[in-house]
Amino acid sequence: KEEKIVVLETENAALHLKLAEYQGFARRSTNEVLQLYSAHGQQQKLQRSSVVTQLRGSIKKRLKQDLKSLRSFALELSKDFQRQSKTYLYQVLTAVQEIQLQNEALQMFQIKAFDLEQSLQEVTERYEKEKQKRRALHNSLVELRGNIRVHCRIRPLLPFDTAAGHSISQDRQRNFSEKVAYAVDDETVLVKCSRPGHASINKTFQFERVYRASESQDAVFADVAPLLTSLLDGYNVCIMAYGQTGSGKTYTMLGPQLEENFAFSLEDESELGIIPRAAQEVFRLISEKPPGSYWVEGSVVEVYNNEIFDLLAKDSCGKVFGVKRDVVTTREGKNDVPLLTHEPVENASEFLHLVNEGLQLRVRHPTLVHAHSSRSHLVVTLTITTIISEDNFGTSWEDEQTSQRLNKEVSCTFPQKMRDNKSTSSSRASSPTQLEATEKLKQVKTRLQLVDLAGSECVGMSGVTGAALRETSFINRSLSALADVLGAIAEQRSHVPYRNSKLTRLLQDSVGGDAKLLVLLCISPDQKYLTESMQSLGFGTRARQVQRGQVKKKNFPVPSKAK
Repeated sequence: KEEKIVVLETENAALHLKLAEYQGFARRSTNEVLQLYSAHGQQQKLQRSSVVTQLRGSIKKRLKQDLKSLRSFALELSKDFQRQSKTYLYQVLTAVQEIQLQNEALQMFQIKAFDLEQSLQEVTERYEKEKQKRRALHNSLVELRGNIRVHCRIRPLLPFDTAAGHSISQDRQRNFSEKVAYAVDDETVLVKCSRPGHASINKTFQFERVYRASESQDAVFADVAPLLTSLLDGYNVCIMAYGQTGSGKTYTMLGPQLEENFAFSLEDESELGIIPRAAQEVFRLISEKPPGSYWVEGSVVEVYNNEIFDLLAKDSCGKVFGVKRDVVTTREGKNDVPLLTHEPVENASEFLHLVNEGLQLRVRHPTLVHAHSSRSHLVVTLTITTIISEDNFGTSWEDEQTSQRLNKEVSCTFPQKMRDNKSTSSSRASSPTQLEATEKLKQVKTRLQLVDLAGSECVGMSGVTGAALRETSFINRSLSALADVLGAIAEQRSHVPYRNSKLTRLLQDSVGGDAKLLVLLCISPDQKYLTESMQSLGFGTRARQVQRGQVKKKNFPVPSKAK
């Protein structure tokens, strides 16, 4: 064991020596490695610095090249900008000059346009004045000759135009839905007459006034109103609407009607027809006269199946019912309807109430052309009794005032007397002044007849049968009789066939020359009513040719002027 210990100690010592050698070698190796690392680091630093230097040099060179090219591009760009700016400036200056020239030309044109507008306005004003003068001269000529004034109104196309006439085939109905009647101006109607296989022919008709479809009721009445002034000046006036069924006669004369009772509506004043407007205008004119100098009565009759019916007659209970009347010729040669109901009225509302009562009894019957076709001629009469003094011829101003005062005193009892149908013997006995005044008073009556004629019909288009067919026959016969009367007067025949119809007998005084007569033609512009429209226009043309002589004025005294 001791020997082993000695051997192990010897080996341990040898191992310690080797360990010391290896440790020295390791230290030397570590130093060498550190030296190599430092040398390698320095070498990398040197390499890096050289690469950076090279890169820096190349970048400087590239930058210098880019700067040179950028500078040259900037110089070229500035040169181009200068050139373009000069070009644009020149263009702007040229455009400014052109604008200045155009402004000067525009100012010149504006001056010329203003001068032309002024000259056009002056010419238009002169034209309107000359037109008014010509129309006034024409009206004077019409009055001197006794010609019948004829106005024409073209109604617009309505929804029932395309639905009417179920007996017509679909193809023909499509062809018929076309407007063929036009208002060229306010005095000329143009009608396009065309038939299959034939060239279209345009026919023109001249009248005193032509209303377009767009013109209102106000425009129509504006031309009627001057005649109402003649009514208070001592002339009888008659206004009648003529045309086929559904052409707008009742709308023109009365205005829109309420379907439930066929009365005309007073709610929308702009839609009122000639009858309500004429009543308002007459009472407005009367209100400007001395109070009590005028007394007004109204009557409503219809001509149905060639019979005259009083639509204001009342039974014992006061209920209105139609009573048949007749036309007789008086000793003076005038036509009169005996026992005709004349209701006194004091204002337009009372008169229109009477008209509405009469309209409740007017005969109507639906047809394929018109759902509310009037089957009778309606004649509404407004009779104005003027109370004047026979001593007014050449009286002084004081006497005239005295007579006006007496008129007022007597008129307070005179209308009441007529309303109550009583004699005035008691009132005259009680007042000597009134007795003396009544002896000096005189009555002058003038009449305003407003006629809504029944429309002429084509039986094949209206589709009427039975009683309605008989009504159509009487309507067409009475209108034909009216045309025959006008033709006889126009040709100045010795015999005028007034007795061929109750309608012509009723209107004999008005048509024959005792009244200023205005015929208002109402036509439809639709192609399917072309035949009826041409017949209406032909009737108006014949009516214009009638020369009845100057209408006679009622015997009004002319008071002398105040000294």
